Amino acid sequence: MANEKDSKMYYSIKEVAEMFQVNETLLRYWEREFPQISPKKGGRGIRFYTKDDIEQIRAIYNLVKVRGLKLAAARNLLKNNKEGTVQTLEVIERLRKIRAQLVEMKEAAERL
Repeated sequence: MANEKDSKMYYSIKEVAEMFQVNETLLRYWEREFPQISPKKGGRGIRFYTKDDIEQIRAIYNLVKVRGLKLAAARNLLKNNKEGTVQTLEVIERLRKIRAQLVEMKEAAERL
């Protein structure tokens, strides 16, 4: 399933909302608040998100939902220090994965 998602070029708003466990209305709101999110729109206004759009949403989600920043602060941070913000996000995600692996290893060792 992950490989299928990785090979896709476009994602629906429903798929993106499920990825971040948010509702579609929030994604539409963020589109208005953050010019960095600009999904393609089909004939009937159906949104098609690219991987770049999803990465922008991931950064915004991290700033607003995880770190608790106000929208204006998140917008300014992304505008003035996008590279630093994205790099920090990547490091945090890698550390979370490492932590999960370590916890899994510890639990396996305890079962022995």
